[in-house]
Amino acid sequence: MPENGLGRREMLGAAGVAACGLALAGCSVEDTKAQQSLKGKVIAKTADVPVGGGMVIEDLKIVLTQPAQGVYKAFSAICTHKGCAVSTPKENVIRCACHGSEFAADSGKATKGPAIAGLAAFQVKVEGDGIVVA
Repeated sequence: MPENGLGRREMLGAAGVAACGLALAGCSVEDTKAQQSLKGKVIAKTADVPVGGGMVIEDLKIVLTQPAQGVYKAFSAICTHKGCAVSTPKENVIRCACHGSEFAADSGKATKGPAIAGLAAFQVKVEGDGIVVA
């Protein structure tokens, strides 16, 4: 064991915890509370979310996407790099105009930096013609 008392496993574990913290940085307690308070409520109509694109619901700080016909995804609309609001998705890409970060519309995963953490996901489902927070 090294002089500092931390072995290889402990160092790897600490690095993993730090990485998880960075991944969750874009999801605040307020985001979680907002999602819970919206549970079961219609936040948009399916007709308003184009295939390959999406929409930003500014007051809820949510970005909705339809990466494939009939598949709807929702993510935090706050970029994980510096907290700017993302733009309306186009061509299955969610972009942040502030510093150029890009995120995949099907997963919220960061695909182009400077952001390295993906967007926090919200569970949604379709009920009738509405998109509902699950």
